[in-house]
Amino acid sequence: MKAFAKYSAKLKTPFGVLGIHTADGMVTGIEYLPKGERTTAPADPLAKRTVKELERYLADPYHRISLPLAPRGTPFQRRVWDAIAEIPVGESRTYGEIARIVRSAPRAVGGACGANPIALVVPCHRVVGSMGSLGGFMNADGGDPLAIKCWLLTHEGYRFGK
Repeated sequence: MKAFAKYSAKLKTPFGVLGIHTADGMVTGIEYLPKGERTTAPADPLAKRTVKELERYLADPYHRISLPLAPRGTPFQRRVWDAIAEIPVGESRTYGEIARIVRSAPRAVGGACGANPIALVVPCHRVVGSMGSLGGFMNADGGDPLAIKCWLLTHEGYRFGK
C-alpha cells in the first residue's frame, strides 16, 4: 500500500502500527506500518473515534467496526471490497469464491485485496488461497505481512486447516 503523506493518527497494535488517514469527515485509509513506527495521537475527532473502534476490535474481535469510509478505488475494486466486508468474523473465503461473487478471476480479486486502502476494517485478511493456504497479503507473500494476516485470523478464531 502507498504511504499517505500525513496520518491523522498512528495506533500501536500487537502486530505493528496502524496508520490512519481521515479527510472531509471520512476514513480514507488505514494501513499497516512497521512495529518500530512511532505512534501519534489522533489529530481530529474522527481519528480519535477510529482509534477507539480499532482498540475495541483488538479487545474483542466480534466488535463490528462502524466508521464512515471513503475508500478510493475502481468500481471493480469496490465490488471486491464490498464482498469481502460481508465475510463474518472467524470465517474466510477463497480468492476463487470472491471471484465467483464478483464475476471475475481469483488473480484479479487478489489484486483488489492488495489495493485495499482501508486495512482491517475491509477485512482482506479473511481471504485465503485455495485449500486453506494463507495466500498473499498486502501484495506480499512472505515476511511480516503474512505474520500480520496470521495474527488477525487467529485473533478472530479462524481454524487453520479445518
